[in-house]
Parts: sequence; C-alpha cells; structure tokens
Amino acid sequence: MKDDPHLGLSAIEWQLLNAFQHDFPLVAEPYKEIGRQLGISEDEVLQQLQHLHECGMVSRVGCVLRNGALGVSTLAAMEVAPDDIDRVADIVNSFSEVNHNYERENTLNLWFVVTARSNERLVEILAEIESKSGSPVLMLPMEANFHINLGFPIH
Repeated sequence: MKDDPHLGLSAIEWQLLNAFQHDFPLVAEPYKEIGRQLGISEDEVLQQLQHLHECGMVSRVGCVLRNGALGVSTLAAMEVAPDDIDRVADIVNSFSEVNHNYERENTLNLWFVVTARSNERLVEILAEIESKSGSPVLMLPMEANFHINLGFPIH
C-alpha cells in the first residue's frame, strides 16, 4: 500500500487504521504483536497511534463491550448551538466513559454513548456534562439490542 499524499498517512498508518479494528491481538503485549505483524517495533506502533490520535484520525483505542456486560450504558443526545459544538464535544470527550461521540444534522445534534460502572455514576457523568456545557442532556436508554459492526475500511 502506498503512502497517501492527500491525508499525509503512511502505509503503516493505513494498516493500523484498517487491520486491527476487528483482530486486535488479545495477548499480554498487544502493541508488540501488532509491531511484529507490521514489521516495526512496539515503540513505533505506539508512536504511529499517537500521531493518528494527534491528527484526529483516532479518538481512542479500546474495546466495545456488549451492553450490560460491565456496568450500564446509555445513548445520550444534546441540542447544541452549531458555533458551540466543538467546545461541548470536547467536554463530552473529556470523560473516559464516553465511547462514541458524533454530530448529527438534527435539532438534537450531538450524540454520544456513556458506559459507567453503575447507574449512579452514569447519572453523575450526564449531570457533569450538563453543568459544564450549559446544555441539557437527553438520556436514551436502550430498549432493544442490535449489533452494528463499527469496523470499516478507511480508504
């Protein structure tokens, strides 16, 4: 795979974005294993992931668990003024319990998923987001479980 001059990503970065969305190694040293598969060192893998994070291509590296497997979760939505969306999204993203955050074209234009150890902590996080952002949060708990494959090729 060649480097992409339009996005400035190297072949290794493209492989990191595409190859490990589904088959992340479940071993004691996963980044070392990824490096072995890519022919680079563990440190180089971590440096490349850091670069992808800094340029906004990767927001987090982590697992997505089945709802209810560990704690509780909810979908949440907010109505945010378009010129304030980045500030509020940064507030939402400041919580490690937030695992998805995206803008939608709707009155409720900022949507995110929060997973917490308990319902009390979940409510606390949503209240903190409301307090810090100045916008109310609508909590939309799951009523039916659907599996959506969040891995997709990026190129």
